[in-house]
Amino acid sequence: MLSDNEIARNAKKEKIVDVAKKIGLTEDDLELYGKYKAKISDKVYGRIKDKKDGKLILVTAINPTPAGEGKTTITIGLGQALNKLGKKVTLALREPSLGPVMGLKGGACGGGYSQVVPMDEINLHFTGDLHAMTAANNLIAAAIDNHIYFGNELKIKTVIHKRCMDINDRALRYIELQNKNGEPIRKDSFSITVATEIMAILCLSEDIKDLKRRISKMIIGYNESDEPVFVKDLKIEGALVALLKDAIKPNLVQTLENVPCIIHGGPFANIAHGCNSVIATRLALKLADYVVTEAGFGADLGAEKFFDIKCRKAGLTPDAVVIVSTIRSLKYNGGVELKDLSNENVEALKKGSVNLVKHIENIKKYGVPVVVTLNKFFTDTENEVEVIKKVCSDLGVECTVSEVFAKGGEGGINLAENVLNILNTTQSNFKPLYDEKLTIKEKIEKVAKEIYGATGVEYEENAEVQIKLLEKLNLDKMPVCIAKTQYSLSDNPKLLGRPENFNITIRNVSVSNGAEFIVVLTGDIMTMPGLPRVPAAEKIDVDENGEITGIF
Repeated sequence: MLSDNEIARNAKKEKIVDVAKKIGLTEDDLELYGKYKAKISDKVYGRIKDKKDGKLILVTAINPTPAGEGKTTITIGLGQALNKLGKKVTLALREPSLGPVMGLKGGACGGGYSQVVPMDEINLHFTGDLHAMTAANNLIAAAIDNHIYFGNELKIKTVIHKRCMDINDRALRYIELQNKNGEPIRKDSFSITVATEIMAILCLSEDIKDLKRRISKMIIGYNESDEPVFVKDLKIEGALVALLKDAIKPNLVQTLENVPCIIHGGPFANIAHGCNSVIATRLALKLADYVVTEAGFGADLGAEKFFDIKCRKAGLTPDAVVIVSTIRSLKYNGGVELKDLSNENVEALKKGSVNLVKHIENIKKYGVPVVVTLNKFFTDTENEVEVIKKVCSDLGVECTVSEVFAKGGEGGINLAENVLNILNTTQSNFKPLYDEKLTIKEKIEKVAKEIYGATGVEYEENAEVQIKLLEKLNLDKMPVCIAKTQYSLSDNPKLLGRPENFNITIRNVSVSNGAEFIVVLTGDIMTMPGLPRVPAAEKIDVDENGEITGIF
């Protein structure tokens, strides 16, 4: 089979103006970035805001494993399958970060015959959105230190805003700022761009006015009286919005089968809230009858934050959820080593299926209809497929096999029909898991116990102090965004399957006041990832014709 690069290169792309026509957009609605990608004008939503919303379908997954699950591939394949069934469909996806593209995980454009294109451009600089967010974030950092240098009239005592970059770099986890004489100013650290509050704010803003409102109320630090200091106090919110005025506009591309795809915003789900922008999703719902979107990593992270943060804040009601799994990943959860996953092992599969069961149970807690799909590998056996179908059937959930990697939309027809059936027969009774007016600890413990399956929650002394401060400042009545390892339902990446009798350890709590949620760090999670021993960057190259290879 051809590589993803070769498949993407051979794709029969349509001009983006023609793709736009399929969802009622004209060339005047677009700001073109070449022939095959464009930004959608911020005037479009105002023109169509009274149209009836389409159906919102979320694609999520089990906890990721080294065996791979293919959530984005399934998302794209499902959109292509719905298109083949004659449905007016639009995809709404996140933008890739250069961190995983150059690191371990790779890009985020799907794979095989279920990709979005131009894949190489989307995975690299795209339309410059992440660069604009990086610049805006770092302007805040520069303005803070400039203010302190020239007298510190705001009496800033503690700086909490971090610089960022969109590349994994563990050397920037701990830094020390010095003055021109080499004397230490303070210890600090970098975050990766997709973990910043600027990214979260852009993804949760309703429009450019709301973007400025949220940026203005970002807390950058605390003064000598332990009162918060805001971005508006630096008087740079106008400059920040100027940097982001184009980045806030959604990007339009297409799949290999020329299905429209809106890609916008890209927060990680393990260390951020893991969903594409509210602007993109709302726009897609007005432009199509069916919108297929995805949230990062497993349902314990991406789906939980999609429901409890994005849907709550944006007033969205998801109509159905697809949980993606693979036979291989469930065997891995059942204790099979990576090298042996191609061998049939029904007992290990049954043992590992508890991970899938927990995610199904979790989605049901939100009142949203759910279906399961198995992303097919050629090593899967009929016996193994039947085991998982039986597991799902016992929970009253339909399970289909998808072959969208090898067959594109045609390989997702069964899944698409399954999704349409549940949309037509089952009403979504969506509700968030918790009331955001609960105490911080009550919200954390609600997620930890009900979604992760934890016995309890332990708080380090630093976290206790931070919670008391937020409560004192009345900054506690917001949803929680919990940063946790993606590899386990627990905060220990080595605990696979469905861990029991474990506690979640909270080591840091802070507020993203502009994003309007509380950030909670668990276990060893860090906001600046590192590169692996052999980074994906070693495989990327450009030939004499300017063709990029090695991106996956």
